[in-house]
Amino acid sequence: MATTSKSARRKGRAVTIHEVAAAAEVSPMTVSRVINGNANVRPATREQVMRAVRELGYTPNLAARSLAAAQGTRIALIYTNPSGAYLSELLVGALRGAARCAVQLVVDSWDGLSAEAERSAARALGRSVAGVLLPPPLCESKGVVAELVAADVPVVALASARFGDDVSHVRIDDFRAGREITEYLLSLGHTRIGFIKGHPNQTASTRRFEGFQAALATAGISLDSGLVQQGYFTYRSGLEAAEKLLARRKPPTAIFASNDDMAAAVVSVAHRRGLEVPRDLSVVGYDDTSAATTVWPELSTVRQPIASMADSAMDILVRAINRKEKDVHMVVDHVVAHELVRRDSVAPPASQD
Repeated sequence: MATTSKSARRKGRAVTIHEVAAAAEVSPMTVSRVINGNANVRPATREQVMRAVRELGYTPNLAARSLAAAQGTRIALIYTNPSGAYLSELLVGALRGAARCAVQLVVDSWDGLSAEAERSAARALGRSVAGVLLPPPLCESKGVVAELVAADVPVVALASARFGDDVSHVRIDDFRAGREITEYLLSLGHTRIGFIKGHPNQTASTRRFEGFQAALATAGISLDSGLVQQGYFTYRSGLEAAEKLLARRKPPTAIFASNDDMAAAVVSVAHRRGLEVPRDLSVVGYDDTSAATTVWPELSTVRQPIASMADSAMDILVRAINRKEKDVHMVVDHVVAHELVRRDSVAPPASQD
């Protein structure tokens, strides 16, 4: 074993893990594994490290030990979201939060699973992870949530309008955001506004449509059901809905699509029909994902800070996991501020004739 000066102790300075590593002739990582009880260390090496610890009077940093322990905390992010842009923002935030909280992030897709298969997968998941982050639409699945709650696994539902006593939520006020962006179109003089709904399996879709309706009612404008089309948060569903709206004898002067993917599809259909955006048609989206700025003109939209929301959800999960050991159950409803982003896809209507 290498000889290490004990001047650090004589001067009252705390011995570092690097000094222990040098004395034991191993790496600092090996010292950390021994201190934290990792089984993947040879007995001889373990004894060598512990001898150096005793001789140098090393006291492990409690904060560092907590951080190392957190490395064994597994949090799952399960998704079936059809929007690639949304998923990208979600993963960025979840990975950032996992790195900051020093937890292991397990990412899995349940695309194509039946409701019963989802419940079975949730049951198995509940036995292997400490917490679960559920984005839409899985956060709306009563079966999935019930299985995880029954397994006593903390859950944070992301971007869901529903709030219950069993799981925490991180969301924006979709009703208010839907109303505000509609009011923006109305303020410019649009009164014939088309609306493309989000997927009916998500409560946020309903709240956005309710906000749209509320803004029209306040302005004294009756809802024209012919200007409302069902979408499913996919680009293709946006194409189909936009074709129907713009094929009308009296088409809308503006279209509010319930996410950016569908709004980008509206712009594409408008261009194909020889319409100029925003001179002939104003278009607004929702979420402010990368899809909003990869089309021309760039989309006015509601900024839902998806990455920051996922990051915050990781914090809530880690706190819930720590509290669970103390038999404390706390549900959080964290409402995040949204923002109306004005870009070049909106202008006053050329005519309301």
